[in-house]
Amino acid sequence: MSAPRPTGGGIMALSLLLAFLLSTIPLPGGLDHFRPDWVAMVLIYWCMALPHRVGIGVGWLVGLLLDVARGALLGQYALALAVVAYLTLQTYRRVRVAPPWQQAFSILLFLLVEQLLVFWISGVIGYPPRDWWYLAPALGGMVMWPLLFVILRDVRRYFQVT
Repeated sequence: MSAPRPTGGGIMALSLLLAFLLSTIPLPGGLDHFRPDWVAMVLIYWCMALPHRVGIGVGWLVGLLLDVARGALLGQYALALAVVAYLTLQTYRRVRVAPPWQQAFSILLFLLVEQLLVFWISGVIGYPPRDWWYLAPALGGMVMWPLLFVILRDVRRYFQVT
């Protein structure tokens, strides 16, 4: 008897596309500093939910698309998201058994690693950050994680993404 064929690749791609769109919507003044990195958060969710399907390669590919979309140095976000995917894959067994509000603290650490890598690379190429606001998106991501987790979990269950 053969194993059931995985389904839901389109749902995962659509959720990442929506994350790209959420990353580009303008926010009012001060809230823009706290805009979560939606793409990284959706990638983290899929790495935790389906680690056998979503991994470092997907993180690298999504990061390259993010580099192109944001006009960043090619490979900057690719490296950061690949590292985040690696960290998620190494810890998903411990993180996903916790309730979403506790998972948010792990998500904060993953997003901080991503932010620090991106801004370290920016500093190496000659564009150092001017202030500490570059860490604020990680806080925004931590706050929004429980809601995003519940939405993506319900979508995964409704469409039976395996």
